[in-house]
Amino acid sequence: MPALSESLGDVAGGRLTIDLNALRQNYQKLSACAPGVDCASVVKSDAYGTGIEKAVAALLEAGCTTFFVAFPEEGFRARSIAPEATVYVLNGLNQESIPLFAEAKLRPVLGDPEEIAEWAAYARNSDSPQPCALHVDTGMNRLGLSAAQARKLAADEDLLASLSPTLVMSHLACANTPSHPMNALQIARFAEIRELYPDIPASLANSAAMLGNLRAHFDLLRPGIALYGGQALDNQVNQMEPVITLEARIIQLRHLEKGEMVGYGAAQTLARASRIAILGAGYADGYHRRAGSSDACPGATTMISGYSAPVVGRVSMDLIAVDVTDVPEDYAQRGAWVELFGKHVLVDDVAECAGTIGYELLTGLRRRYQRIYVG
Repeated sequence: MPALSESLGDVAGGRLTIDLNALRQNYQKLSACAPGVDCASVVKSDAYGTGIEKAVAALLEAGCTTFFVAFPEEGFRARSIAPEATVYVLNGLNQESIPLFAEAKLRPVLGDPEEIAEWAAYARNSDSPQPCALHVDTGMNRLGLSAAQARKLAADEDLLASLSPTLVMSHLACANTPSHPMNALQIARFAEIRELYPDIPASLANSAAMLGNLRAHFDLLRPGIALYGGQALDNQVNQMEPVITLEARIIQLRHLEKGEMVGYGAAQTLARASRIAILGAGYADGYHRRAGSSDACPGATTMISGYSAPVVGRVSMDLIAVDVTDVPEDYAQRGAWVELFGKHVLVDDVAECAGTIGYELLTGLRRRYQRIYVG
């Protein structure tokens, strides 16, 4: 009897194929946006659904030596694959977690005076420096020191020496729209802050800033969504390679007459006699309910062997109905795999139908899928 992991593909309703070659190619393309500037990788939220361990290993092969995560647990996983890499934890720290950071050689991104005081106190009692990053808020009003707090810290030589900061950073709020005036304002503010810390490397550019040529490169690039093939810039053609292909299996075919209704709420009435395929995935797997279709508004589409198959009716918890009337029967058979997004159906197009963004679809992919790594 085969092991469960070996036979999962025979019983799973959906599968994720993750192309590690595409991930490496995207990293190299992004690195080329600013020759001579170091390029990190953001691998938070399980590396945007691709799996931290596999993603970090592939990115290491591509030349990446610096990684950003959101929480220590993600940092531990990244560290297990990249023992010599620099790993920054974006979401700060609490006092109880400090020894864990130090033991795993994780660098907290500090954006609050209390955090800074706690990390500095720990560092003073350590036998070796405890590096960290400093986060300064330049207008997003989320995390980070205020400009006044950053100036005060820069003037406190003893405190700064205890911290051993290796990076000063901020985050752009509107980089996905390069022409937005907020970008120029934040870049100017960050340049002023950077002058307070002239000997510490600086980082501001995310995926959108890099691809939008906002000239915010400084010393370290930190792409996220573009690494994984998602669209970083609004209203522009996405030039990155898709990394994730999401597919669901056909578990039943139904022949319905014109005028019949499909799914919960009888949201969609068939305008013609149709062949409907029921797929083994749904919103419990991270495929959004709002990607469904109704008489008032069409939903997302899927793809079978080069043929489009639009979603019909509401997306259920575990099931999706798609119209395969125009798909040759040789391809639309029970057990066949249907692309929900990937190389032919772009994740951001599905996200738009669902009233969300590609980030949310990628990071919301659930564990019921069989995961296949290629490349």
